[in-house]
Amino acid sequence: MNDRTCLLCREKQSTEGMIRFVATPDRVVVADLKMNLPGRGVWLCADRQSIDTAAASNLFARGLKANISVPASIGDDVDRLLEQAALASLSFARKASQCITGAFKVDSLLRTGKAIALLHALDAAKDGVRKLSGAACVSGRNGRKVTVLKLFASEQMSLALGGENVIHAALINGGAAESFLMRAEMLTRYRGKHPTTGEDDRHNVASLPKDVNQA
Repeated sequence: MNDRTCLLCREKQSTEGMIRFVATPDRVVVADLKMNLPGRGVWLCADRQSIDTAAASNLFARGLKANISVPASIGDDVDRLLEQAALASLSFARKASQCITGAFKVDSLLRTGKAIALLHALDAAKDGVRKLSGAACVSGRNGRKVTVLKLFASEQMSLALGGENVIHAALINGGAAESFLMRAEMLTRYRGKHPTTGEDDRHNVASLPKDVNQA
């Protein structure tokens, strides 16, 4: 993909790590996650602090060169869209037979060394998390490192994976699983949280630039 310049920090990077924003015909700023909406667009690093700073500093209007409205909820709106995209991708991984659920099945898969990712629900019991994360660590020593994530509540995982009370899940290598991991990484980066501990892991956003041009 082509590189774009962040409206805030002015650094150029791949669009895979950025979010595009456009103005609707009603002159309201919206996130264009699929990067296919018409009109002039601006790009921001895919983290919550960048979006909030741009909104508070009137950067969207300057970058889009228009008198536009920025929803007060734009930061939450982007979080919701990223979360929905990640959950939809997780559901697709299940339909592609690249995701399994259930503590016993997950543990068995981890011990085969074929798992590439392990998901714990945010409300998972500590003992279960510790046991399966330990198995993932051992599995990673024998092959590809297993990515361990805690991003969704069990209710969200259950809906995405078509089960009841889904607490743990594991993914095997495949295009659908890799697509989910890409979206999960973007969601994690946006929230500024460590993917497994939930602790703050925010980076410092560059100072506001004096001049803002189209990215």
